[in-house]
Amino acid sequence: MKLFFTIKFYFVSFCIVYAQKEIILLYPEGVKCTNNLPAEIDYDQDGRIFKKVVEPEIWYYPTSLNKKNKPAVLVIPGGGYYGIWFDKEGIEVAKWLNSLGISAFVLKHRVPHWESKSCRSKVALNDAKRSIRIIRENAKKWEINVKNIGVLGFSAGGHLASTLSTHHDNGLYDSNLRIDKISCRPDFSILVYPVITMQDTPYTHNGTKENLLGKKPSKDSINFFSNELQVKEDTPPAILIHTNQDTGVPPENSIQYYLALRKNNIPAALHIWEGGPHGLGLAKNYDGSFKNWPETVERWMVERAILTYSQN
Repeated sequence: MKLFFTIKFYFVSFCIVYAQKEIILLYPEGVKCTNNLPAEIDYDQDGRIFKKVVEPEIWYYPTSLNKKNKPAVLVIPGGGYYGIWFDKEGIEVAKWLNSLGISAFVLKHRVPHWESKSCRSKVALNDAKRSIRIIRENAKKWEINVKNIGVLGFSAGGHLASTLSTHHDNGLYDSNLRIDKISCRPDFSILVYPVITMQDTPYTHNGTKENLLGKKPSKDSINFFSNELQVKEDTPPAILIHTNQDTGVPPENSIQYYLALRKNNIPAALHIWEGGPHGLGLAKNYDGSFKNWPETVERWMVERAILTYSQN
């Protein structure tokens, strides 16, 4: 009982310290591919794990450092398309971005593992697309640079971020909804130990693949979600972060995506550290050099003029 109250107090305190400004529903008009799941949240030592998500949302964390023309990033936590490690790879990352002068939006998307067969592979990508449309539509109100909206994803969240980067659109002009007519293309992507390939190789994370595509996916669906095969000339620039020690999602995932970007003459950076297991997040409690990856990403954003430090 004492442990229960300790954990409960910790998470109440955590939510107060990291209070978001706004929680935004992605589909105020109603969710397509709706489910009848009971909402479910788990907890571990790193925080909340959303599993069965009924109403997808973005949690808005504005930065106070810049008054206008701010960059924005959609943050997508990992979890193998089985859950969403929302605090460790979401809220903590949003607060780090805030400290750089970037407004952040953490995505609470529907989780493919729990969805119906007909909706499983669609829901997360649709939620990510709608999120970028909402951020871009409200850019003026939130004092965001409409041409400086990126995506940052971890692990399976990195797969979703790279899927959004390779399967975006410039607006669905046949839709009756104004929001759907807005581009969902991210302007840059930050992919941290991402799942990339769905091919039958030693580098594929089979749990993520099965949760997204089912036990017997078609070749077409495997190819569609193997993002190293889907890079095109309008895929946004990317920085990829990985470790050689990662056995859960081997670095060949990042390498293949980097080579595809390079082949298409898209600006790209690839950083692979020697040590560090999978799933370290910001690596604040890790003693190895991988803990410096946030600084590396910050420098990359400065080099690409995503951050200028003169936006006040």
